[in-house]
Amino acid sequence: MPTEAALSYHVPIFNRLARKILRPIFRALFHLLSSIQIWGLENVPKGGAYLVAINHISLFEAPFVAAFWPRELEAMGAVEVWKRKGQNILARLYHGIQVHRGQYDRQVMEQALAILASGRPLLIAPEGGRTHQPGLRRAFPGIAYLVERTGVAVVPVGIVGSTDDFLQRALRLKRPKLEMNIGKPLHLPPNLAKGEARRQARQLNADRVMMEIAALLPPDYRGFYANFSLPSEGTSHA
Repeated sequence: MPTEAALSYHVPIFNRLARKILRPIFRALFHLLSSIQIWGLENVPKGGAYLVAINHISLFEAPFVAAFWPRELEAMGAVEVWKRKGQNILARLYHGIQVHRGQYDRQVMEQALAILASGRPLLIAPEGGRTHQPGLRRAFPGIAYLVERTGVAVVPVGIVGSTDDFLQRALRLKRPKLEMNIGKPLHLPPNLAKGEARRQARQLNADRVMMEIAALLPPDYRGFYANFSLPSEGTSHA
């Protein structure tokens, strides 16, 4: 990955300090409000750049993963989060890439590439937005494009319990269970095709990531990928 890209991304010192405060606060809040189970921490790479790919039901997955991940994560999030009252304060404190959902944004992709070039891990939701209920949607191909450009591994993560009503249940002292299942790093096959075949291969690689996430989730969370099948060549793991 080019050195120029690495130099083009940095986290302002204010945000770095805010993260050091926010992460333990959110860990404490999640422990207070819910029952936490995290599996597969041994699968987290010790260093370097990689993508952390999650299922995305509600607003709670990103802060949950960012709070408990062994390393500080960069994150991509819908631009609306930076505009909503309350959420915008946390988003500005943490810092991240603002994404216009459903649109291809070259600048966003360049920012993501710069993050990976700088050696940082990046949190991404391949579905491109919240589903609001358990059940995976088909991924957008953006995650596969980032892997094509960088060659980084993808760490699939399946999150259970982070439904839209999580906070209401927690505030009623029901202590809902939140579960994070971390899979082994996934190395996608190279995409050497051209034209339309290249686009199809990119979508297939995005589907490979989602199949790994689906395998970490209970059947009723798998949605589009419950009965989805991949070509026989499969995937390769580190």
